Amino acid sequence: MTQATDSFEEIKSAVVRFAGDSGDGMQTIGERFTDSSAFAGNDIATLPDFPAEIRAPAGTLAGVSGYQLQFGSTSILTPGDEPDALVAMNPAALKANIADLPEGGMLVVNVDSFKKMNLKKAGYESNPLEDEEFRKKYQLIELDLTSLTKEALSESPLKPSDKARCKNFFALGFMCYVYGRPLEPTLNFFDQKWGKRLPDVADANSTALKAGHNLGDTMETARNRYQLAKAAVTPGVYRKISGNEATVYGLVAGAQCANRELLYSGYPITPASPVLEGLSALKKYGVKTVQAEDEIAAMGVAIGASFAGDLSVVATSGPGMCLKSEFIGLASITELPVIICNVQRGGPSTGLPTKTEQSDLLQSLFSRHGDCPLPVIAAHSPSDCFDCAIEACRIALTYCTPVIFLSDLYVANGAEPWLVPNASVLPSIEAEFANPDEPYVSYKRNPETLARTQAIPGQPGLEHRIGGLEKAEDGGVSYDPDNHEQMTHLRADKVERIADSLAPTELHGEGEGDLLVIGWGGTYGAITSAVQAMQAEGFAVSSLHLRHLNPLPKDLGDIISKFKKVIVPELNLGQLSLILRAKYLVDAIPLTKVQGKPFKVSELREAFHKELS
Repeated sequence: MTQATDSFEEIKSAVVRFAGDSGDGMQTIGERFTDSSAFAGNDIATLPDFPAEIRAPAGTLAGVSGYQLQFGSTSILTPGDEPDALVAMNPAALKANIADLPEGGMLVVNVDSFKKMNLKKAGYESNPLEDEEFRKKYQLIELDLTSLTKEALSESPLKPSDKARCKNFFALGFMCYVYGRPLEPTLNFFDQKWGKRLPDVADANSTALKAGHNLGDTMETARNRYQLAKAAVTPGVYRKISGNEATVYGLVAGAQCANRELLYSGYPITPASPVLEGLSALKKYGVKTVQAEDEIAAMGVAIGASFAGDLSVVATSGPGMCLKSEFIGLASITELPVIICNVQRGGPSTGLPTKTEQSDLLQSLFSRHGDCPLPVIAAHSPSDCFDCAIEACRIALTYCTPVIFLSDLYVANGAEPWLVPNASVLPSIEAEFANPDEPYVSYKRNPETLARTQAIPGQPGLEHRIGGLEKAEDGGVSYDPDNHEQMTHLRADKVERIADSLAPTELHGEGEGDLLVIGWGGTYGAITSAVQAMQAEGFAVSSLHLRHLNPLPKDLGDIISKFKKVIVPELNLGQLSLILRAKYLVDAIPLTKVQGKPFKVSELREAFHKELS
């Protein structure tokens, strides 16, 4: 090797993808590279991608795990359409990802893994690294990652197989060198995770990381380095946050804003389990968690806790929502505040449990029997989950109703910088209980919100009936036809009145034009980026992103009427476009994708151009 000379190229953003076996630690080094980029002052967006199998056979396409992130000195809204650099730890990782790497992109491969057996497992008849056309197509950097890692750890007391496992951090160190990422956050991670418990493991990973970084100084092929300026951000305290983490903090904050204790009951399910895990660690804030025996029991616990006066929450994904549906109907007719978080994944049935989708909108709106409308809101980004969780608390307690809060796997597992809010700016949520010193009529309603007043059971003077049978205003069971019609209308009207409390819809662009793009949930980043690019080209395109999906904002119909065309990108077969067509009699054009992957900005731009041509 010859000594490399630093040649820094100033860039505004970069997209890096790490790919390897499920046991190669790709998620770990992806998160560490993300932390280093945030530490360096860059904006970030991430896309973890891993198989559903706990551990597929090593070296197979089914077992490939990947982690992509985009980082930059400007506003970053998506993890990027395609990688500028791909790190492939074995032939299967190369096979699964090489089609996404553009010509001229950087390709870092672990040559040690390109053995005959591994090539065969990946479906290669010959070694692609020996193909001259292939070699010319990319900036190919061939590293003996396994051998180099073992050599760097020659004095470590770890056994050879454990030394080889450190190769992911060797690769991370090399990529940190290429992109000028600091090592300190990762070194601190080693110390916190293994320093006291497994010091030899911490030392080995630290050595591998530094060795990979130092390798860049001695490799001619690593002579090009990239640097990025810090992103301009609002002053304040920032931290990297995932959607599930933001949901956890938002729920706790919402309970504090309402001066209620929070009870979470759940059953483990991908990708919602981190909500249970996160809340279980926050008992000091008055959080109570119950891991129930199944999804139905979890919903029953939540209803009981709400009846007793707690702010109750459940979180699940598509199949779990199916199981909870009957109890959600019970929560609706009893008019008890329960927050139901649905972290959507590919369906139906078990479907694609580790891939993203937005296919539970119609389920959320209509899956209960009877006329049973409920408020439905959706988060558009990881940090937005915090605000949406508080909004779900506000609606549930103010209107005494269950609320369905939608996120999706892309939002829940993705990460971005979050400006930690000052507690003083969080909203106060007014939700008073019935006064035992005053006469109590259990279904007498607030004339403004139509919410009934909740009573804590066990207090003299507040005795009342509750349950799944239809009730009259005084709480007595009623089979009277006129009463049932009145109560059905009241429950529906209560949900509609939530729209009176919503802020005007935010429009990105002019108030009228040729094309309006309407989105919801995790499509926000791709839609906003595509629309901004179209506007820069001079097209009369605007966009809006819906947080409240039931009720819809009161000004939405007026906004729609001022555009010649409306297009609705969704990761389903056109569920929101169906609702908009029915409600506003507009030819809302569905733009759909159900591949378990988010939209690419380029896909949206192509579709928008087609509609405007």
